[in-house]
Amino acid sequence: MSELFDAVDALLASRATLPPPSERKRLRAAHGLTIDEVATALKVRRATMSGWESGKTEPRPPERDAYARLLEKLAELYPAPADDTVVAAPVQDVAIPVELTPAPTPAAEVRAPDAPVAARTTSTTGKKAPPANAPADMTDPRFENGPLAVVDVEDGQVLAYCTGGLVLDVPAKSVPALIDWTLSEAKLGAPKLSGPGKPADPLLVLTEAALERYGLPVSLTEEERLAGRLPEGHKVVKQLVRAEWKLTKRGFGPWARIYRPAKGSDRQCVQLCIPSWQALDTRHWGEAGRLPSAELARVLGTYASRVMTPRGSTAVTGLELMTALHPATRASEPDATGKRHSEHNPGSLGADPVDCAPCEAPDGHPLLADLPRFHIRGPGEKLFEEAYDWARPFTDADYQRRHLVGLDVNMAFAAGANGLVVGLGAPTHVKTPVFDPKLPGSWLVDLSHVDLSRVKAGKDKWVELDGALLPSPFTPKGDRPEGPAWYATPTVAYAVELGYDVAPIEAYVRHDNGRYLDGWYNRLRDAYLATMADLGVGADLAPADFLTAMDGYRSRDPELAIVVSAIKATVKGGLGKLRERPRGEGWKPGQPWRALSRPTWRPDIRAAVISRTRINLHRKIVKHAAFTGQYPVAVLSDCVVYAVDGESPLNFLPYREGKPLPGGFKLGINPGLVKHEGTQSVLWGEGVREQFDAPELNLARYIKDGTVTNVDNGE
Repeated sequence: MSELFDAVDALLASRATLPPPSERKRLRAAHGLTIDEVATALKVRRATMSGWESGKTEPRPPERDAYARLLEKLAELYPAPADDTVVAAPVQDVAIPVELTPAPTPAAEVRAPDAPVAARTTSTTGKKAPPANAPADMTDPRFENGPLAVVDVEDGQVLAYCTGGLVLDVPAKSVPALIDWTLSEAKLGAPKLSGPGKPADPLLVLTEAALERYGLPVSLTEEERLAGRLPEGHKVVKQLVRAEWKLTKRGFGPWARIYRPAKGSDRQCVQLCIPSWQALDTRHWGEAGRLPSAELARVLGTYASRVMTPRGSTAVTGLELMTALHPATRASEPDATGKRHSEHNPGSLGADPVDCAPCEAPDGHPLLADLPRFHIRGPGEKLFEEAYDWARPFTDADYQRRHLVGLDVNMAFAAGANGLVVGLGAPTHVKTPVFDPKLPGSWLVDLSHVDLSRVKAGKDKWVELDGALLPSPFTPKGDRPEGPAWYATPTVAYAVELGYDVAPIEAYVRHDNGRYLDGWYNRLRDAYLATMADLGVGADLAPADFLTAMDGYRSRDPELAIVVSAIKATVKGGLGKLRERPRGEGWKPGQPWRALSRPTWRPDIRAAVISRTRINLHRKIVKHAAFTGQYPVAVLSDCVVYAVDGESPLNFLPYREGKPLPGGFKLGINPGLVKHEGTQSVLWGEGVREQFDAPELNLARYIKDGTVTNVDNGE
């Protein structure tokens, strides 16, 4: 009889009721559990656990009963919100295991993980509804399956994991066939971001299993890694050549682009991303390259829908986003014969590169080829607009404080680009010009007379400050300038704002100008705010609530936290690409390098953004000092550190009835507002400086967690 009871118990366990996949994931995350921890407890593989949460597979006995028990207990601890009722999946319709049945057409699908398991279907014909979490603009039937797919192999079947939980069968047996299938049947891609622009090409992410299936190496050899590509004699490259597919100059590397020359508006191009070849830099994408396929599709798909489909590194994508929003050309109005022609798109940088001014050229540029070999250009010859790296020794007043509190400016360089007027065309050289704060350019001017101990705070109001405790706004190291130097327009305009006259000696100005980066800023700002809101950090939180929401926000959804990091890297990397330096290839000083052939190689635009970002921060520092008498002890890029009594920014930021000091630091998630970077003790700071015999060690570099590395003579 006991055997019969055991058999009945087994039947009940095999049909243990489980909540929908999205609720399973919510409950795990609510308790702070990782997929690995749950998988270890249930004695299953991580990939198996991920499949249960994505809805791709369902647990079977005996693990199903244990999993159901875990979810039941978590549901008691973390009930679903009242406005988001969770309904358990109907158990009578659940097929265990779920089979991915090949269909007559190659686009067989397994439906969304955010729906109950019973709602998943395998469709062979007809139109499909958009994925459950597809962005609103994904309505073009050409791209109904989203911008990208992660190609993997499971149980011998090649599958393409798309956004929204969609899984497609892939019938292709070779890389050329995979490219053909992507363009003809996969329905991948994304709509254009601007009127004159072009739709985004589909992106395929190849897992290690997919690489093996298609005859590609799982990792590159040292020689291939240094070259950044497979050799031309590789069998897969030969397959593509035989099929009349072409590769761009960067070849078959971590970010390969495979195309055929366009015929009219018919564009045939597919991009590959290969994580195991280090396509996803861990500095910006964290552990994304190690995620299971469904989760990787979610991370990259979210980034693609909110920023754009990745075109390479985050830096490359940041630069490509500028062009996608402001293409160089557009179609003209029809001529007398009704034919349209390509013409310059107003507000863009144009289709041809322009020379920078000599002062804007980095060392080794062809414009400087006539300089003596070992000549070092000073500030009177070279525009040097960079981010802050400044610190000062502690004063007696600082020693009387207990803590060092760091403030970090959100998306500081993006905020510096917002509303900034930059040059669109070539510079014009002018002698003894009258300074115009509305005219972008580079100005040779002496700002050594600007005295920070007395600055203008209004139309006719001046304030007295301790200038020795403030960094100069005119140099990255915070030193007071000693004579004429080259500055971007925002820096010179700030000297005027502080109440001092300026008399430029010469300038390179750009009369063709505009707010080229506004759309770029708006796109990245919206992506950042939307993702942070998904992580529980809204834009309208009160200061105390904001600090609480920021505490541990990354652990709420580690995948979305990866997207946040990638968005930030897109900002900084995209701006850095505006002045990209030579990257090997046998380059010698005085010779041109590849980046110079791009219209988007614009060191003047990069300098203007950095200048404005530095000035924005200094303005806040001055406002804070004038109102509170508090001065920073260190500033590094977008982080500023104060010696104060409390451990929280709320202990020293001058909020009155919930309102911040106008023009000063304000807590919040919007670009330009600040968050808490970290708190350490003053004793810690002094101890670190003594340990490395560096009284001006920049503590802003280490304030986040107190870990001190890479100290070299106080730098």
